[in-house]
Amino acid sequence: MTIAARKIRLIMQLRRAGINDTDVLSAIERIPREAFVPESFLDQAYEDLALPIGQGQTLSQPQVVATMTQALRADRRLKVLEIGTGSGYQAAVLAQLCRRLYTIERHRELLSVAEERFARLRLHNITCRAGDGSKGWPEQAPFSRIIVTAAAQELPAPLLDQLAPGGILIAPIGRPGAMQELVRMSRRDTGFTEESLGQVRFVPLVEGPTSVGGARKTAIEAAVDAQRTGS
Repeated sequence: MTIAARKIRLIMQLRRAGINDTDVLSAIERIPREAFVPESFLDQAYEDLALPIGQGQTLSQPQVVATMTQALRADRRLKVLEIGTGSGYQAAVLAQLCRRLYTIERHRELLSVAEERFARLRLHNITCRAGDGSKGWPEQAPFSRIIVTAAAQELPAPLLDQLAPGGILIAPIGRPGAMQELVRMSRRDTGFTEESLGQVRFVPLVEGPTSVGGARKTAIEAAVDAQRTGS
């Protein structure tokens, strides 16, 4: 099956899963997911799977990316903050839908590769920073939308503080290694309202100094390797 056919199959799967925002589907269709996966996983680029990208991090499965993007309700007028650049795939999708995207990644190696991908795809409305995502980006606040692609047991206060009135924040909440709750927080004049969007599983949001050097292979990566080798 060709890459084009696999992409069409994935878009149809997303439609059946309840992704009905045509702008979101078009953005996913335009972005080449194969440009964001390691070479050894190219044959799985358009499967609805999470894939390892190194540094103990993963590229989220397309349905999760689509669900979070649709729930964010971004549009071309808005400024968006992403916590956890990772491979850059979620950022690339969002860049099709917003005016300006600011993205933070604690692993400098991953961020460097993601920036190269953005340049190749001519995504010029993305601004990147290496740092602790739990602190947000106060110099650019407030943000109309914030998306967090790593799980915390509770939302860091700086992120809530940096959400503009009328803004929306999407994040997974829960313990590392367990199923987490994907929540949508909306900021109203009277405070925040919270809505559950279902269960997900994300790598943990780690606060504190950014890491240096490589990370040990995660259980997810090991499982994928075992699957590929048949062990």
